[in-house]
Amino acid sequence: MTHDPLAAIRRAAVFGLVLATLMRVGPAGAADNDYAPITPYRPSVSNPAQLPAPGQLEFELGGLRTRADGSQRDSLPYLLKLAFNPQWGVLLGGEAHVWLRDPGGRSQGLGDTNVVLKRAWVVDASSAFGIELGAKVATANDRIGSGRSDTTINTIYSRDLGPVHMDANLNATRLGAVDPGSARTQLGASASFSTALAGPWALTGELAGTRRRGADSGFQVLTALTYSPSKFLTFDVGLTRAVRPQPAATSLFAGVVFPIARLW
Repeated sequence: MTHDPLAAIRRAAVFGLVLATLMRVGPAGAADNDYAPITPYRPSVSNPAQLPAPGQLEFELGGLRTRADGSQRDSLPYLLKLAFNPQWGVLLGGEAHVWLRDPGGRSQGLGDTNVVLKRAWVVDASSAFGIELGAKVATANDRIGSGRSDTTINTIYSRDLGPVHMDANLNATRLGAVDPGSARTQLGASASFSTALAGPWALTGELAGTRRRGADSGFQVLTALTYSPSKFLTFDVGLTRAVRPQPAATSLFAGVVFPIARLW
């Protein structure tokens, strides 16, 4: 049987839209006023310090295509977010499915899974700090993933700078799989900036990079448009260009964010 990654990504986008619509009028007659405004973490690499509204389970789903030097990787990234209170919450995410095509052949299957415990410190209406403790569980096969678990600590500062919102992240990851002669600890930094455009449209830009002893540094630029027809639904589309390490890679993505349940 032939599998078409683009068709799967299109189906995922349609599924997300239909599911988001159903959640607006679900079987119990749920409406927008049953939910608090969402807190999207897509589409940037940088997470905001803020958590979703306590008790509100939010879902993020997207499609991602990356091409570099004759290889192509398609995936369906997802994320579930739940805050227990304004200070503590958990994130569960990963890739629901991955298609990989490179000179070594083709492979597909479940991607790796990430579990994150998050603490937020809200200073005021315009600024907040956060810290995330995360673990990557090696649920992907060895061709799709590294085959080893990683652990990460991520520190966050979010602030409104007039009409621009900034999320700055600084993190360290202990890698489970590394090449001989390279360090296990990878440092990462990113900063995203978003601003409202006309009506429900907004623009996001981001710079992100990584550094590890004995390995090539990484650097990428992201730009995206978001469309929010309500405070409870946001769509995004954009691209990233990773200029390091070589060969350079270009990624196209699209996704949706919405609440799926109000648990308390």
